[in-house]
Amino acid sequence: MTGLIIVIAVVVILALFLISAYNRLVRLRNNRENAFADIDVQLRQRHDLIPQLVEAVKGYMKHERELLTEVTNARASAMKAGTINEKIQAESRLSSALGGIQVAVEAYPDLKANQNFLNLQEEISDVENKLAAARRFFNSATKEQNVSVQSFPSNIVAGMFGFNKEPMFDLGDRREVMEEPPAVSFE
Repeated sequence: MTGLIIVIAVVVILALFLISAYNRLVRLRNNRENAFADIDVQLRQRHDLIPQLVEAVKGYMKHERELLTEVTNARASAMKAGTINEKIQAESRLSSALGGIQVAVEAYPDLKANQNFLNLQEEISDVENKLAAARRFFNSATKEQNVSVQSFPSNIVAGMFGFNKEPMFDLGDRREVMEEPPAVSFE
């Protein structure tokens, strides 16, 4: 009789642990998805501002068509991306293209002084700052989920129910460019 009670107690404790670990993993996955939804809001605003930026710059940068085409194509790819991982890759490409347009604008003093362009640039800067904050929150949620998925004993439950390590939202190829010091020219 005592042995049966011990077996039942062990089974109940294991069941409670499984339920608790599973619910925690679900909560962490949902937090990560919610964090990416915040990024999506900022990305939508960014995507809406890009055509305005391109039009404002077009008149000044007729010979920079390749750069404008890259921004437009990167935006289109970013808007078509379906999964979180596809969006991460597409947005990294778009960030690189936007960085290129900012560098090219430096060559056009009249454009930099244009009030409409300045307002638009300020809006984009604001969106980029909000996007950076949302990415940090997303990466924090992703890290928390990954730690839980990889830590013992929750990794056992994660493996049983198909929870996997998820990628962070990082700069990708753009990181190498950002780590290089900027070229300064007084020509």
